[in-house]
Amino acid sequence: MRSVTMKAVLVASAFLIAGAILAGTAPPPANAAAAPKSATTAKPASARAASASPFRFEGTTITGLQDGMNAGRWTSKELVQAYIARIEVLDRKGPALHAVIEINPDAIAIAESLDAERRAKGPRGPLHGIPVLVKDNIDTADRMMTTAGSLALAGVRRREDSGVAARLREAGAVILGKTNLSEWANIRSTHASSGWSARGGQVRNPYALDRSPSGSSSGTGAALAASFAAAGIGTETDGSIVSPSSANSLVGLKPTVGLVSRAGIVPISHHQDTAGPMCRTVADAATLLGALTGVDARDPATRESEGHALRDYTPFLDASGLKGARIGVVRKDLTGFHPSSDRIMEDAIAVMKQAGAVIVDSLAIPGLAAVGEPELTVLLYDLKSDLNAYLGALGADSPVHSLAEVIAWNEAHRATEMPYFGQELFIRAEATGGPTDTIYTRALARCREFAHGIDSLMDGKQLDALFAPTDGPPWMIDLVDGDHYLGGSSTVAAVAGTPHITVPGGYTFGLPIGVSFFGRAWSEGTLIRIAYAFEQATKHRRPPAFRATADLSGAP
Repeated sequence: MRSVTMKAVLVASAFLIAGAILAGTAPPPANAAAAPKSATTAKPASARAASASPFRFEGTTITGLQDGMNAGRWTSKELVQAYIARIEVLDRKGPALHAVIEINPDAIAIAESLDAERRAKGPRGPLHGIPVLVKDNIDTADRMMTTAGSLALAGVRRREDSGVAARLREAGAVILGKTNLSEWANIRSTHASSGWSARGGQVRNPYALDRSPSGSSSGTGAALAASFAAAGIGTETDGSIVSPSSANSLVGLKPTVGLVSRAGIVPISHHQDTAGPMCRTVADAATLLGALTGVDARDPATRESEGHALRDYTPFLDASGLKGARIGVVRKDLTGFHPSSDRIMEDAIAVMKQAGAVIVDSLAIPGLAAVGEPELTVLLYDLKSDLNAYLGALGADSPVHSLAEVIAWNEAHRATEMPYFGQELFIRAEATGGPTDTIYTRALARCREFAHGIDSLMDGKQLDALFAPTDGPPWMIDLVDGDHYLGGSSTVAAVAGTPHITVPGGYTFGLPIGVSFFGRAWSEGTLIRIAYAFEQATKHRRPPAFRATADLSGAP
């Protein structure tokens, strides 16, 4: 979740939330082999510079990696080994990002098998042999764990792949490892630290190590920014793909709910949860999305994607895709939270105009300022029912099988599970009623009414997409008070269940800020076309320098 849904209810929305653990404050992970050691102190500039030495595959796209394998310049095994070595240098040592919670012990063997298959039969497709990282709330039926960052689930193996993992394996991707995250996807506490989990410690932002990576897909964000894999998977309920993508200068694509299976993903809300790509380019995100789509009998929501889901989104990669596109700029409630975000937004509007877009300015989304409270109500009710169903299906080796048991387990292990913040949202969720409760049905109705208002606005203005800054600049990591989240645009598409893509928009003091395009259900292709054209016109993204703090040497 992110922080809350808007400033009105700064509490929690679903896959993001807040704050920080400074160097040396994270508790040691329960399983040293599965999680990085806690950081001690920030490395001096010279040590960081040495750690951040040039990496052969730093800017190489999925297509570039595939071309290299097809030409025999490198193998999947060599890619896997190179990324693992980089993780060792920058995640376990050096700046110690704590982004990767566990490396797949079978990754090299899988890569070798895929190399042999390529020699015998040719590649399965664009992801054959490509190393991909997935968030640690996505089930994999292998020797890795799925814990959502909680020590309560450490050692509990899954007997079946999630829908996402199954699609990746079918496409020939190498699941390289699991990424750290905001524990329980940032739905545990109102004062949580984005990127902190009891199992993995605090994720650091590779652009400024004392700044938040945002959450809850913080580990995927930091890992992809630091080139720990070719691509990554995050999950979002409200902001948890797009916000860490903005904070780490990535492209993040939150699909329409139902386009990608949620089966085997630790849930918050069946109304808003989804998995999606987090990549360094729009082209990579389009390639990865195509491998993930399709109906999964274990997730009824995916039936709605029939007739809408594509297995290839790369035809939408059109550098002239902004020409004639009608873009609605949402100023009310989605701007004014930071001057740098506003400046970057204005620069982006100028670029889009020059590229031939029709800008419909100064729009307001009906009900946006008031939707935070009903959204949170829906999420808390859904959390209880959906998490109980997920945990109840775990085997006897799991010490917890319900939200109530997780709450009790956390209390019994407070020193390691709750050393910095509590579980107020868990307790509130446990106190909720059932799906027929009037409080729930009224809140759900208000969220649906809000979603209808977005469609009406877009239809009335004949818009292809809505546009706003994704977030403000990454805030300082702060264990005492939690996240200092100023505002963002994720709630619009999160509540509506519609797609949202963020693209690097620029920097302030060396800190990334993204810009967002969001639209109607199943409009991923349109958003990819617009985002790709913007990316190609600007080429803002630059790799991180692993600075100790923000760059204060020049103008914002």
